[in-house]
Amino acid sequence: MPTMCGGLTEPADADEKVQGIADSMKPHAEEKAGKKYDVFTAKSYRSQLVQGTNYFIKVHVGGDEHIHLRVWKKLPCYGGELELTAVQHEKSHHDPIEYF
Repeated sequence: MPTMCGGLTEPADADEKVQGIADSMKPHAEEKAGKKYDVFTAKSYRSQLVQGTNYFIKVHVGGDEHIHLRVWKKLPCYGGELELTAVQHEKSHHDPIEYF
C-alpha cells in the first residue's frame, strides 16, 4: 500500500503483520487503560511514513468496545523497535481511524 511521506494510507483490513504488532502492544495498552483485555483483535489500520512508520490500528477488545492504537516502528538505523505512542479508548466499530 504506497504512501506519500507524512500522509496516511487509506484504511485496510488488518493482516497477520498488523495483528502481530497489536499483540506486541497489548501489555502496554492494558497498562495505559488500567485493565486487562480478554479479546484483542486488530480489525483495520492505516499507516504513515515518518522517520519510520506510524501504525494506527483499530482493535476489538470485547463486546462493542474498540480502541485505537498509534504504534511507531522506528527505522532500522534507530533500532527498528516498536513503541506504543498513544491510545484512544471508547471507540466503536464504526469510528474511523484518524490521525491522533
